[in-house]
Amino acid sequence: MEKRQDIVLGLLFAGLGIAAAWKATDYNGASGNYPMSLGLILALLGGAVTVKAVRSGRNEARPLISAPTQMFIAAVLSTIYVALVVPLGFYTASFLLMLALPVALGFRQGIYALIVALVFMILIYLVFSLLLEKPLPREALLSIFAPGA
Repeated sequence: MEKRQDIVLGLLFAGLGIAAAWKATDYNGASGNYPMSLGLILALLGGAVTVKAVRSGRNEARPLISAPTQMFIAAVLSTIYVALVVPLGFYTASFLLMLALPVALGFRQGIYALIVALVFMILIYLVFSLLLEKPLPREALLSIFAPGA
């Protein structure tokens, strides 16, 4: 993409984020906090892309996708992940994605992928279950091993 396209895309995401945050102010009570936070983060990231593009001195064309095979692999794995969230549970499906995606994209150091997957799952648990207090779909493994729990 050229510099102009980066500026337009950054402004588009910043505007979308601001619109989402603004819409979230209409929600009752604390139900708007999460969408407002996501909207503000999107606006900040869009603004960062815009500022980086404006400050950049380069304006040469670059390919839209530099690795189409890896993009296709990531899209397929993401689709499988979405399909597995309900039957396996959010944490199990997310953990499997975090293990499978690096391997499928060529990363060959399994211990690092395992560590990243574990840290990611701990962060997801802390954010959704403790900080936001949002219930996630029940884990299938818990249903199998502890039916009464």
